[in-house]
Amino acid sequence: MVGMQYKIIVPKTYDMNSIRDRVLKNGSKTDFFPGLLFKFYLITEKDKYKNIYNSYAPLYLWDKTEGMNQFIFNGFYDNILKSFGWQKINIGIPLNVKTDANLLKSKFAIECTGCIQETQKLNSAVFNLPQNNLSEKSIGEFLIYNPDKWAYSQFYFYEDIPDEVYVMENIKIYEILHISSKE
Repeated sequence: MVGMQYKIIVPKTYDMNSIRDRVLKNGSKTDFFPGLLFKFYLITEKDKYKNIYNSYAPLYLWDKTEGMNQFIFNGFYDNILKSFGWQKINIGIPLNVKTDANLLKSKFAIECTGCIQETQKLNSAVFNLPQNNLSEKSIGEFLIYNPDKWAYSQFYFYEDIPDEVYVMENIKIYEILHISSKE
């Protein structure tokens, strides 16, 4: 299993409705894509839900790398290159994936990021995740780490944004425009 995300930061004056229209017209093209477990079409909008910038940041969870390679090298990712230019694709390894039967009803994703600190025993590695009930209220969550950077992202998925996230620091609140899945 592999996690993949590219985060395209667009200017604060960028019309985010163009992203919404893009996903509305093209989001279903990745439904049932070979090797894809989930693709979450994520956006942030400046000054909405605590966000400080506009972005388009699709998040993928691949069951098989062959599907990811097909997506990147067989013309599908070229649409991103044509529209937004050369983008860095962040790759990570899922350490923990929990999904609820309602995951496809998610409207929002919360991302908490951090670094895995140097340790003598990785089985005691510490992930500084929020110490609240974000997990019990979520309908899905993914912990994805990158050992090249010793960084991680914890994603929580919701139908509605929990009130407590508005007082939390160092999080991103994404709106989910579409979810593609193998189902």
